[in-house]
Amino acid sequence: MTLLLTESEPMIHDDTALWGLPDPHSQSEFYENTPAKRLIAFVIDLVIVVVLSALIVPLTAFTGIFYFPFLVAIVGFAYRVVTLARSSATVGMRMMGIEFRTSKGEHFDLGMAFLHTAMYTVWSTTGLPQIISVILMLTTARKQGLSDLILGSAAINRPSQF
Repeated sequence: MTLLLTESEPMIHDDTALWGLPDPHSQSEFYENTPAKRLIAFVIDLVIVVVLSALIVPLTAFTGIFYFPFLVAIVGFAYRVVTLARSSATVGMRMMGIEFRTSKGEHFDLGMAFLHTAMYTVWSTTGLPQIISVILMLTTARKQGLSDLILGSAAINRPSQF
């Protein structure tokens, strides 16, 4: 990527001047392969969450085995909120070189991380919205899922930080 961005300078606005996100036409490199990277990041994060949940089971006097899927859901929610609030990316996303940005081009704060995770959790548990989200990631200019469209956020390839 040839563009350099710092926290103090906003991302270049597109023609409508409504976005702080990179323009998907003139700066398409920010969105290249992000749906595939999000999928791989999801798998990495799922493995991390399952391992963390398994490590918690002995702390529950092994009763956590009986409600392990619920334990994984709770640990996954907390993991996602904390990692998105701290660095605007989960561990899997960082490994894949992507991060979330708000419509203003800023990193996620705790509130945005919570809202994005809450929507993601609802979509994942109800099915159809998750399918719609995947279709949107594959068809929209900024490769945004349903939660991203509602919140105005997007997953982008991390800008160079020299």
